[in-house]
Order: sequence, then C-alpha cells, then structure tokens
Amino acid sequence: MAFLHDMRFRAYFYQIVAIGFVALIGWTMFSTASGNLAKQNIATGFDFLTRPAGFVITESAIAFEQTDTVGRAILVGIANTVKVSLLAAIFGTVLGLGVGIARLSHNPLLARLALVYVELLRNVPLLLYLFLWYSLIILILPPVKQALHLLPGVYLSNSGLVVPAALVESGGLALLACLLGGAVAALVIRIISTRRRVTTGQSNHGGLIALAVLVLPALLLWLANGVAVSWDFPTAGKFRLTGGLHVRPEFVALLFGLALSVSANVAEIVRAGIQAVNKGQWEASAALGLSRGKAMRLVVLPQALRIIIPPLTNTYLTVFKNSSLAIAIGYPDLVMVSNTVMNQTGQAIETIAIFMGVYLTLSIAISLLMNWYNAHVALRER
Repeated sequence: MAFLHDMRFRAYFYQIVAIGFVALIGWTMFSTASGNLAKQNIATGFDFLTRPAGFVITESAIAFEQTDTVGRAILVGIANTVKVSLLAAIFGTVLGLGVGIARLSHNPLLARLALVYVELLRNVPLLLYLFLWYSLIILILPPVKQALHLLPGVYLSNSGLVVPAALVESGGLALLACLLGGAVAALVIRIISTRRRVTTGQSNHGGLIALAVLVLPALLLWLANGVAVSWDFPTAGKFRLTGGLHVRPEFVALLFGLALSVSANVAEIVRAGIQAVNKGQWEASAALGLSRGKAMRLVVLPQALRIIIPPLTNTYLTVFKNSSLAIAIGYPDLVMVSNTVMNQTGQAIETIAIFMGVYLTLSIAISLLMNWYNAHVALRER
C-alpha cells in the first residue's frame, strides 16, 4: 500500500475521480433529458439543421434567403457576431490607446476629460448604453418617408444609412485572391525587414517594398483582365428604401456600445502598462534627444506591450461574449438567431449546445492567438 503515499499516484487518482464524477453527472443529465423528450414525443438530434429556415434575417454578413436551411441561418448568426465583435475590438483598441495616453497627459484638462470618459463608460452597465444609442438613433433621425438625402445615392433615416453598393460581376474572386496573397507576402516582408533593421540599424525600405507587393500585382491583374464593377444605387419608395448597402441602426448601436466599452477598458490597461515602465526609460530617451511622442512610440510602448497584452486578452474575450446582448436591441447575432431557431424547431437542447460550442471554440481561438502574440513580444532572456 506504499503507492497510496506516492504524490504522483495521488494526483492522478484524484483527477481520475473528479473526471469520472463530472462524466457521471453529464450522463445523468443527458439520460434524464432524453427520457423526458421521448415522453413528449420530441425527436432529438441535429437533423433539423437541414430543414428550411422559414424566417427572415434582417441583416446578414453572408447571403441568406428565407428558403435556406436552419444550419445556414445559424452560420449567418455566427458571421454577424464575429463581424461586430471584430470591428468593436479594432475601433475600441485604437480609441482606447489614445484615451489611455491622454490619461497621462501633462495637460490637466485633457487628462481629466479622459478620466471622466473612462469612469462613465466603465461604471455604467453596457446594456444601458446599448439602449441609449439605439434610442438616440431612432428618436433623432427622421422616418424613412423624410429620409435625409445627404449625397447622390446616400440616405439617412431612423432605419439606418443606405449607400450605393459595388457589385463585382467578373474577375472579382481572382482580384480578391491576389489581394489576400499580396497582404500575406507584404506582412512577411515587413516582419523580415523590421528584424533586419533592428539587427543592423540600417533602413532597408521594407515598408515601401511591402506596399509595392500588396498593390502592384492586384493593379496589374486589374489592368490586364479588367474587373467589371457596377453600382447598385438605392431608390426611395413610399415606405422603405430599396437597393444599395443598408447599415441598420441595430448594428450601429451595438458597434458603438461595444467599441466604447472596450475603449474604456483598453485605456486603463494602456495607462497601467505605461506607468509600469521604469521612469528611467523616459529620462534615457530625453537624454538621446527624443521628443516625448517619439519616446512613447519607440521606447515606452514597446516595453509596455509585455504588460498590456495579458489583460487585453480578457478584454477581447469579454467583448466577444458581450456581443450576445445584441438580442436586446434586435440585432440578429448568434443568440437571437438561435432563439428563433428554437422557437421554430423546438430543438432547444441541440441549439443551445451549438451556440455554447461556438462561443467556447472562438473564445479558445482568441486566447491561443493572443497567447502566441504575447510570447512573440515577450522579453527573451538567455
């Protein structure tokens, strides 16, 4: 019985017991749910994903018709969620970086305005701000009948902003593939040139080369083969605007709310990261003749990144999960589409399992990506 006192055996034993206990609870819940569904003659499984959806989705990042399958409707919800989360993270990061630097400004007015901005956004629930932005858009802007005609083909009303849409008729996929390939090549060239510049201390015009690799192949392809592009201009009817690209108020309100919430959190993370850098770095930069702006960009911020990135990961996870609040203002994200699917099909357990799996998978992907970047910028010691 000496193995009972072995630390490794006890560690494995306790983990196996815990996993077995969780598996037992899961099996009990599954068998109970299956039995109750069978008593009510409700079929289980994921066959409902191939049925026609039978409902309309007002805004879609990918093409969707009422006759498409339930599975495609859920895919539309995923695409909408990813779209608004990604845009909110980008805009919020850029705005938060500026506000975080403003918090440390020597100008007392600017620093206090940044402080008020951060405190107002961090201490009021996000849901209230979503209602605020949505209500302002609905109440301030005129109805569709009196839509503001800002420019030719551009209309603004409480149903959203409508602008002309570009329709690529031929050669569009080849041009898009060329641009994507050029972007990847330009990124690789930029990384290599930056490393060489850091190693040798000499400028190698990597930025210009990367820009040329990005633009020139696509431009040559366009000139050689041509890309047929037509414009779909919106037309004003009695009750609605038809045609064009429609940016709806639900999307704008959600994007504003999420982006501003992210910016407040990012601002505090940036402020803390900058303050954590040794003050001697500022003094050394000044001794080298660098202005405060250059010292911030070239010396302080690169060192602060190692402190900023770990909490920034949690902020990005939060904005992705907070996008589920879109259901409160009617934006068709994954949760709203899934609720509609549940009402139409009655497959509640399967539908909830799908969007739980989606949130889990994408959250893990965000964590892995940010952890990789954190390791990339980490200080390497011998």
